[in-house]
Amino acid sequence: MAKESKGNGRSAAREKKVNETKMILRQPIMVIAIIAVVLLLLLFVVYPLVKVFMFSFSDESGNVSFANLASILSTPRYMKTAGRTLLLGLVVAVIATFIGYIFAYTITRTNVPFKGFLKAIATLPILSPPFVLSLSIIFLFGKQGLITKSLLGIKGNDVYGMTSLIIVQVMSFFPIAYLTLSGILSSIDASVEDAACNMGAGRWKTFWSVTFPLSLPGIISGCLLVFISSLEDFSNPATIGGDFTTLSVEIYTTITGTYDMRKGAALALLLLVPAVIAYLMNKYWVNKKSFVTVTGKPTQARKMIDDPGVKWPLFIFCMIVALFVLLLYGTVIAASFIRTWGYDWSLTLTQYQKALSYGLDSLKTSMLLALISAVIGGLLGMVIAYITAKRNYYGKMFIEVSSVLMFAVPGTVLGISYILAFNTKPLVLTGTAAVLVIVFVFRNMPVAIESGTTTLLQIDNSIEEASTILGADTGYSFRRITLPMLRNAFFSGLVYSFVKAITAVSAVIFLISPRWNVITSKIYTLFDQAKYGQAAAFVTMMIVILLVFIGIFDGLIKVILAPKSRIPKESAAAKAEK
Repeated sequence: MAKESKGNGRSAAREKKVNETKMILRQPIMVIAIIAVVLLLLLFVVYPLVKVFMFSFSDESGNVSFANLASILSTPRYMKTAGRTLLLGLVVAVIATFIGYIFAYTITRTNVPFKGFLKAIATLPILSPPFVLSLSIIFLFGKQGLITKSLLGIKGNDVYGMTSLIIVQVMSFFPIAYLTLSGILSSIDASVEDAACNMGAGRWKTFWSVTFPLSLPGIISGCLLVFISSLEDFSNPATIGGDFTTLSVEIYTTITGTYDMRKGAALALLLLVPAVIAYLMNKYWVNKKSFVTVTGKPTQARKMIDDPGVKWPLFIFCMIVALFVLLLYGTVIAASFIRTWGYDWSLTLTQYQKALSYGLDSLKTSMLLALISAVIGGLLGMVIAYITAKRNYYGKMFIEVSSVLMFAVPGTVLGISYILAFNTKPLVLTGTAAVLVIVFVFRNMPVAIESGTTTLLQIDNSIEEASTILGADTGYSFRRITLPMLRNAFFSGLVYSFVKAITAVSAVIFLISPRWNVITSKIYTLFDQAKYGQAAAFVTMMIVILLVFIGIFDGLIKVILAPKSRIPKESAAAKAEK
């Protein structure tokens, strides 16, 4: 009976999908949108990744060959680098998730002061440009470090290596775990924990028997996302890793140093496979194992923990981390105004003058490309969210998976795939602004898709159905009804896309050209030349630019989404009568 019922359910679901597919085929605009999205994803997502695989498993004549992969697997140096990369990712994931969980628990569960400050610190590294924390570690603990040389008298301290890299990556990526876990912890019904306390369980017992198991999906998800971010990271290992080489740096060195594109592509597979597996595990396995207790029924307000033995140790831990983050950012900003760090501490604007004369054009280019790609990516993300969240048809799974796949592809792998795909006819894009915009669009679009999908799932289908019944076609209904409801999600995706586009390093390091060079590439060159003061000036300017644009976007959201009163103003006669 159970098997028969299950079979009937599948048959009904299949029949429903067939019927909805037939309905969509009668809507020309929807059909055009789906076909256009599929073609774009095939061209700019699937095709480049297929090229990487084909190129990795071929020889100079184009024949199938496993020589490159066999050479890499049999070379101890490459295997050591791969092992280092995975080990670094695991260590950073565990430590960053631990810090993120303490931040999330402290903010969502305890009655501590300065919660707004802690929230701001817990999101700052996500919005900041790369190189900030690596620069800070060099300025504080390097050979001319403020702490090592000036305060402790340690000369010639070697700050480069695994320890510094772990610190930098943990401080950079713990906000990812915090954002994931704060949402999970906020969603747990307070009555479940209160019930455990009422039955005699202490605070510690309640945490381990109720809170921790319910938040386990968020912990695993946070670990996986931090692990992916560590694997993908290029800027920090390249600038402060020293002899501790990771796969992303090894790929870059292999291609630019020995000009061996095939070996570089084969190395890219070693980086791509674990990153994609971790991402798909998080998206399609962890997310389906949610233990959140939200039922839709009214729940009591959560009672914040006010026990001094609990809240103050958590608060002190969070404040130590927050002050350390502030120290790192403050050091970079201060260094941008110092004439020569470690020798001449006089204040000057020389670093800014040199930086602007060196890379002002690149700064303008980065801002222009980031704005263009953010708008395109935001709009395309809303379209993909709509055709996947509100419709069910054959081919939907392909759009869902491929549209977010680039989010899991490491930047160096992405750069290689676009070189291989668009460096020859019929579509030559390398060296142009178009290829940079396309990379930014498809790299950052998944966030807009997720935001749009979440919003659309909360909109009742009957709203659009009413519009259709009154004679409006799909395009009109989407433009006049659905799209206005997506404004908040659109601007969220816009802000994220702009920030990530202007701070991108690894995804564009292979794609820039003298005509279209970006600011992050210039900063990386300054690191190579040990011009840390100018790099600090550029990073400070980027922080200011990002804050200004985020403020502008936030203001636009408030203006556009501000509720418009439709109550007519009271006439003067009515006022006089009163």
